[in-house]
Amino acid sequence: MKKKYLALALAASMVVSTLAGCGSNNASTGDTPATTAETTAESSAETTAAEESTVAEEAGTTAHGPSSEAAPAWEQYDERIAAIRLETDLEKREALMHEAEDELMSTWAVIPLYYYNDVYLQKTDVEGIYANLFGFKYFGFATTPTNTLALQIASEPNKLDPALNSTVDGACLAILAFSGLFMYDENGQLTPDLVDTYEMSEDGLTYTFTMKDGLKWSDGTELTAKDVEYSWQRLANPDTGADYAYLTTVIKTKDDGTLDVAASEDGKTFTVNLVAPCAYFLDLCAFPAFYPVPQANIESAEGYAENPGAWCTEAGFVSSGPMVCTGWKHNESMTYEKNPNYYAADKVSLEKVEFMLSSDDTAIYNAFKDGSLQFSDTIATDMMATVKDTPEFHKIPTLGTYYCGFNVNSDLFKGKTIQQAADMRKALSLLIDRQYIVDTIAQADQEIANTFIPTGMSNGNGGEFRKNDDAYTYPVEDKVGYYDPELTDANIEEAQALLESAGYVFDENGMLSPETPINMTYLTNDSEGNVKIGEAIQQDLAAIGVNVTVETREWSVFLDERKQGQFDFCREGWLADYNDPINMLEMWETDSGNNDMQFGR
Repeated sequence: MKKKYLALALAASMVVSTLAGCGSNNASTGDTPATTAETTAESSAETTAAEESTVAEEAGTTAHGPSSEAAPAWEQYDERIAAIRLETDLEKREALMHEAEDELMSTWAVIPLYYYNDVYLQKTDVEGIYANLFGFKYFGFATTPTNTLALQIASEPNKLDPALNSTVDGACLAILAFSGLFMYDENGQLTPDLVDTYEMSEDGLTYTFTMKDGLKWSDGTELTAKDVEYSWQRLANPDTGADYAYLTTVIKTKDDGTLDVAASEDGKTFTVNLVAPCAYFLDLCAFPAFYPVPQANIESAEGYAENPGAWCTEAGFVSSGPMVCTGWKHNESMTYEKNPNYYAADKVSLEKVEFMLSSDDTAIYNAFKDGSLQFSDTIATDMMATVKDTPEFHKIPTLGTYYCGFNVNSDLFKGKTIQQAADMRKALSLLIDRQYIVDTIAQADQEIANTFIPTGMSNGNGGEFRKNDDAYTYPVEDKVGYYDPELTDANIEEAQALLESAGYVFDENGMLSPETPINMTYLTNDSEGNVKIGEAIQQDLAAIGVNVTVETREWSVFLDERKQGQFDFCREGWLADYNDPINMLEMWETDSGNNDMQFGR
């Protein structure tokens, strides 16, 4: 899930074995012999475009993406993700996921910077706010001396429809206003929400949920399993345009293409049939995209035909959670009040939650300092050192990666081969001083990153994924990743050699020659920390003469432009939606709504 605030070299033999394991003859960048860990800067510099082309043709890798000859073909990656979903042997499944990350990282379009942890400020007299490893914060059961809570988690939200949201702040708002079949408790454990009981078949393929009695929407109308069925079908329906529609691919489909799910005639039970056993299925049941939404209100909203989320773009929309949205001054504030029709209303002591909508980090900090805010999810970079040792400062673990990414179809790579484009991206990645970004901007002791799948994520088989073992060793073994994340002289030399192999010329001072310039944009939202990271990257790349223009956008505009691929290079961040590597890998399928790098398009 996209996070709003601060928060490769592969050996040719490895790639060949990876492809053989997948059993596919489709060509992709994964086939292309990239600069390996053993390749020296000197040999990279001497490699000619003709030699690269010959090697690529011998490996059967002349295929490319549909929109650019410099973009990798992506059919094989899509096939690998499909195979992971069906694989029941956990060791084979883990191997396939390593192969998928290898292929992803070999493109050098995804540039990890650091692994997330979560920091925020909370007044000492506020209790009961909790979060899980995926960045979801639960405010509905908080307690305060006045039974009101003033907080900040974001600027103007992009989408409030649970099925259409793909941001962490939007998920926090959805959790406050809606309920799912399951939820996370204060210990980060899954627990039934709208569900009373559930049963799983012996083969793990069928789940049957029994709904609680007397469930209601906030307007007092009945909420039943039929609402769940409608909402899950809506999520999967392409006409809805949900970024997370791909999450429903674990569910079987009927002959007509709809999901194989069904509510009983009385609306009391909800049955789901899966394509294969899915260890994280109940996590999906707690994920906001799967929350039930009110069909009558959705389809009667003005503009519904053009905008499926039109029903919740203003205050007063019908919901089902602890609070309801009763006021919304766009780009300024939102008000939520206790929902008397919530099934657990007796556990909610808050009468009102007031949200400050702002991307001005300094104004947010000042509001927290003077008591106008009791909770702040944003900490101004300049204030981090001041607040880190106070009792109001909180740092909690999360599973996610802050990264930046290249649009593989950008004109930046026009006229380049697939390999040259990948070498360009690798070179630019090696020039980024990640430790400086962590030490001076993020400032929360984050671990600098050299894999996309973060430290601490399960391998789905009882261990940790980011680890060298007998079954898998990362290309840069001693760094347990795909490159040395430290900015070293060797990295700078390799970067220059890679750019030379891609056709760029350097002068005697090690600067790009005017005859082969690199001019590119870096797109980011307008919060202080993210802009400063963009500026730090700008300075790093300027050290060899790369010209980067940092372009900032208001949050919702930024999300739209990034999704549409209207950028060369952009700021990214992903917090896992559940603790399994497939979540970090399936987002890059061609048809995924979260495939910002435009793979396969």
